[in-house]
Amino acid sequence: MVLYLFRWIAVLIIAFIAGKLMSKIRMPAILGWLIVGMIFGPHAVGLMPTELMDSDWYKVIIMWMQCAFGLMLGTELVWKKLKNYGKALVITTMTQSLGTFAVVSLVFGIIFSLSDIPIYLAFAFGGIALATAPAPALSIVNEFHAKGPVTDTLLPMAVLDDIVGIIVFFTVNSLIAREVSGGSMPFYMIPVMILLPVAIGIIVGLPVGLLLKRVKGKAKTLAVLLLGITCTMVIGWIFNTFLLSGITLNYMLMGVSFSAVFSNMVSEERLAEITADFSPILGISLLAAIVDLGAPLNYRLILGAGIYTFVYISARIVGKYFGARLGAKATNMAPTVQKYLGLTLLPHSGVSLVFTGIICTTLSATRSDLAGIVQGTVAAAAVINEIIAVIAAKKGFELAGEIEKPKKKNTVAQDK
Repeated sequence: MVLYLFRWIAVLIIAFIAGKLMSKIRMPAILGWLIVGMIFGPHAVGLMPTELMDSDWYKVIIMWMQCAFGLMLGTELVWKKLKNYGKALVITTMTQSLGTFAVVSLVFGIIFSLSDIPIYLAFAFGGIALATAPAPALSIVNEFHAKGPVTDTLLPMAVLDDIVGIIVFFTVNSLIAREVSGGSMPFYMIPVMILLPVAIGIIVGLPVGLLLKRVKGKAKTLAVLLLGITCTMVIGWIFNTFLLSGITLNYMLMGVSFSAVFSNMVSEERLAEITADFSPILGISLLAAIVDLGAPLNYRLILGAGIYTFVYISARIVGKYFGARLGAKATNMAPTVQKYLGLTLLPHSGVSLVFTGIICTTLSATRSDLAGIVQGTVAAAAVINEIIAVIAAKKGFELAGEIEKPKKKNTVAQDK
């Protein structure tokens, strides 16, 4: 165990360095983490062998980190902000999210019906594709000081998009779980798989919220958060291990609901302090989760999934761009929003990889062949799409006229 632990830590350090190198060339660090996971996983170098990834201690750590990663989304779900976003923003969010789900699911549904592949796998791709990873676009906003209607629309939409994505994805994942179980899972378990993780998060989040309102200082704040995450994970593990045989609850969803509860109980200033204090742990959790997702990926699957990857990327771009344009036009949003908002919504890798890991866990028990199709397709798409998405997002802000032009140096000597 000790040797495997050191090997895992070594891979995480290498992944961290690779992420920094990716940032140097203006690419998301998460791509470096994914690539390192694949290189050092059991199908390549083997520094992270199957024995390590199948060990109980490793699985428990990853469960905990998945729960911790949920704070990235949950802390954005503050009701006071959500209710002020307006009807136009809600409608546009729905059209671009559900539009992407519909387009991707339809295209893959047609392909799979002709390829003797279960149709329900098409909805898995649709559920993964609708999510947006706003970090690359938001980094462009910060780096180039973007200002204007597109920027003002994108920021709150990133939060609303998370909500729609979570609801649709986990509903699809629950339905697929029932399908791959051969129908042995009763229908009532489908809402249970969604609502039980939420309930667990709420139960733990309430007392944690009360404590976070009282305690002060970074050390005490982190202690409360770490205790809350651990309690959430342990309760989920108890349900999975002893009470729900054959059913796997989602730990990220537990973390989302847990953090959403305390985020709505504390002041805006206090929440900013909490997220800042927790940021390093969140970063490590995300790093470990993506390396864990990349490690079991067989690079041969990625090389062999060319047509599916092309279809996935193309269908998702169509859904996002035209879905956003349709919603923005129907609600009379600014012309620049109608034309260019869709370009800023193309970044996808972080959320897609997390969702892929969840779907593959659902499929792997009885349909490992289908899990391989999803892994190979989305892993390749994560790399290719992110390159396209970063370029497209920057171009969208430029075409909207919201990127601050560099100031020319004053070469005229001042008269004395």
